[in-house]
Amino acid sequence: MKFFLFSLSLFVSFYGFNQVPIDTVNTEDGRMVIFSDKTWKYIDLQEMEEEFDGIMNHDIEHAVHQELSLNYVQPWSNDVCFPSGRSNNISNFNDTLWLCLTDGEHGEFVPPVKGILTSKYAYRKGRYHKGVDLDVETGDTVVSAFAGKVRYAKWNEGGYGYLVIVRHYNGLETLYAHLSKVLVTPNQEVKAGDVVGLGGNTGHSYGSHLHFEVRFYDNPINPEEIIDFAKKELKDENLLLHKRLFMPGAKPTDQLTAAEAVASVNAPAVTVARRYYKVRSGDTLSQIAVRNNTTVSSICRLNGIRPTTLLQIGRQLRVR
Repeated sequence: MKFFLFSLSLFVSFYGFNQVPIDTVNTEDGRMVIFSDKTWKYIDLQEMEEEFDGIMNHDIEHAVHQELSLNYVQPWSNDVCFPSGRSNNISNFNDTLWLCLTDGEHGEFVPPVKGILTSKYAYRKGRYHKGVDLDVETGDTVVSAFAGKVRYAKWNEGGYGYLVIVRHYNGLETLYAHLSKVLVTPNQEVKAGDVVGLGGNTGHSYGSHLHFEVRFYDNPINPEEIIDFAKKELKDENLLLHKRLFMPGAKPTDQLTAAEAVASVNAPAVTVARRYYKVRSGDTLSQIAVRNNTTVSSICRLNGIRPTTLLQIGRQLRVR
């Protein structure tokens, strides 16, 4: 017991007082999770057995199925790496979907590790590399890039080694692979910057590094589309998703040559450029219309609302 407490104190002093689960104790009525800050949480059987539909953002789910008429599925599974069964056909994505990557309710972006980018999202060694590699030493802290809920946290037989997948409120999932240790449990809520594991060299890996992926309904996009890994910050809090971004090995938009940019614009990937705006505190329809170079009547028509409709903070309004 003394040795356990001593080890725990060393762990806490090294990683700080973040709520990182370091042990679980199963009982007949539930499970007790022990955290690194010497606190604990008891989860009873009813809470453990409550079925979660996996929807973190109902506005995005509505847009995918109603606005875009896509038959995409994204079940919640703690056991399957890609719960859609790779059935979401990206060729049907013939529109543009606006995502707000961060907001005041769920916090900001935090880079998953401090290391530099060592391998890009590109064709590599005879196949497409569907994420980026970031430099880490075994044992380095790996954190969640955005707030969300842990969907998958265990050993993966498909080559990822110890793998954590977090589903986020912004509509994306991020994958953290080749970890030496997993420090979260499935269904655990995490904030941006919360520790999810330790860097490593497990699975199909040659040398310690973090393989980091960004996916939308199981479809990968280039993490450099949204993250400046040199500056360790988001390129923009808004992300316009369209078919070109899902092309294997696609370059980030800001790295396209002039010819590639013209080809991208002329390509039939986006037929209608819809645009959305998330309502913030103090916003009025008039202000939103001016900010997005449109009219109140157009916004009302696109969203089926009236000029007198009370705007709820966080609601996504279509403005184009």
